[in-house]
Amino acid sequence: MVTRNELARRTAGRGKYAPLFRHLSALGRRRWRVSFGELEAILGFRLPDSARIHRPWWANQSKGGHGHALAWQAAGWRTSAVDLAAEALVFEPLDDLPPQDDGPRAASLDLVFPPHDFGSWPEGFSARREDIYGAGGR
Repeated sequence: MVTRNELARRTAGRGKYAPLFRHLSALGRRRWRVSFGELEAILGFRLPDSARIHRPWWANQSKGGHGHALAWQAAGWRTSAVDLAAEALVFEPLDDLPPQDDGPRAASLDLVFPPHDFGSWPEGFSARREDIYGAGGR
């Protein structure tokens, strides 16, 4: 059975931001200050305009998330010191990750995207298709 961590690494390793995932996975455990231009050279494409004007694009998301955030978080990194005016930021290794000798470092997916227990269904709850969509079932 594939673990959540392995699934995250596989997804990050083949997505649009896979070059960033691979680059960060190969770095040592030191802070890395990088310009948007340097990131674009690694990625092979221009960052979206939203990365230049919206600070939340660079957020380290704990739930849900986007492919670009998954790329750095699955590799074991987080963003900090994002400077939109200077078009630069710092990547920092996640504190709780020990170095691995058997391949790229990886974050715990449960740490980055923790599972959430929503509890049990209320007593008497019914979720029949007909109740939701009507007699037509659509």
